[in-house]
Amino acid sequence: MKKFKGLSAISVLALLLTTVAIGGCGTGEEIETPTETPESVISVDFEDNNNEIVDSAVSFSHTLDDYQPRKKEYNFYFTYKLIQPWWDAVAMGLEDAMDQYAERGITINYEYLAPSAVNADDQKDRIINAAERGFDVIGVDVADSAKIAPVINQVMNKGQKVITFSSSDTEPEDNCNRIAFIGNTHNNQDGADIAEALCKKIDYKGKVGIIVGDPGAPCHEERLAGVKVVLKKYPNIKIVGIDYDRESSDRAEKITERYLESDPDLAGMICCNMVNPVGAARAVKAHGLEGQVTIVGMDHDERALRMMKDGVIYCLAVQDCYSMGFDTMRVAIMVADGVQPGNGYEQLTDEKTTLIYQEDAAAMLYRLYGRV
Repeated sequence: MKKFKGLSAISVLALLLTTVAIGGCGTGEEIETPTETPESVISVDFEDNNNEIVDSAVSFSHTLDDYQPRKKEYNFYFTYKLIQPWWDAVAMGLEDAMDQYAERGITINYEYLAPSAVNADDQKDRIINAAERGFDVIGVDVADSAKIAPVINQVMNKGQKVITFSSSDTEPEDNCNRIAFIGNTHNNQDGADIAEALCKKIDYKGKVGIIVGDPGAPCHEERLAGVKVVLKKYPNIKIVGIDYDRESSDRAEKITERYLESDPDLAGMICCNMVNPVGAARAVKAHGLEGQVTIVGMDHDERALRMMKDGVIYCLAVQDCYSMGFDTMRVAIMVADGVQPGNGYEQLTDEKTTLIYQEDAAAMLYRLYGRV
């Protein structure tokens, strides 16, 4: 894991989200990294007018509670769905918590690894191999609940402690015995919220396309389910297609192009992960349909925030990735110490999601990237 000493939170996130900082085994897939620098970037200082929505959505001010770790050194293994800037933001929280523990004389060694494309079989192998290496706790951002839950149970039956974290959980209802989950427990509601925002904007009528991320990924499937529940309420909304971009903005762009060609009167696009609003917006902009096709989506990709600032994207639901990382490290310590849920942490630690709009985009860009 790379360390980023002496940098401000803003500088670290700008660095993390423009590079691939953490490695994993390759699969031949292109890694989605926001490398382009739009012409609209303003390098001069931005006056942060204390946007209350942005202040509430993203905070880098977290402090450990008074729990006293029972050991002086811990070893953790965290594996997530794929190498992507979204998880680099989670890593910021992990790093800050680790540094605060270090100030208390606690050493934390951890690995934070993923493949370059979502692959549940790869994740199964990672979990099994990590369990054989004797880590205090293994943390998993679940790639596919049906495939990963049995593996988690398998290693836990041999004494390995496992938690799930960040975007995707596999719950006891999925016959999984994981100890705790730290992250987004309301993906279904996030999908419903962005769908409601779109429906209201297009006056509850028109043709709508939907782009999801990875088939089987719990967070993506849950958001899709939430979207469907909302759209079903409005008889004048017609779904023209549901497609998966597999975490590629280029695929999302091609999917949107196809929708626009088959349905030139397309009213809106609902995007269920971080990169597909980027692709959808590129296609809409290429057709000169800014303001005519309403785009809603997820999270804080810098490109998406800039296109929202420019009016191409209508709204984004931004998850608190930093808190996910910070709280994951905090809970991992207690789990390693044998502390049970309900005694200093809960079985579910819920991190919030906030809807932001064009008027919030500049403040969010400045908060996360230090530039507008």
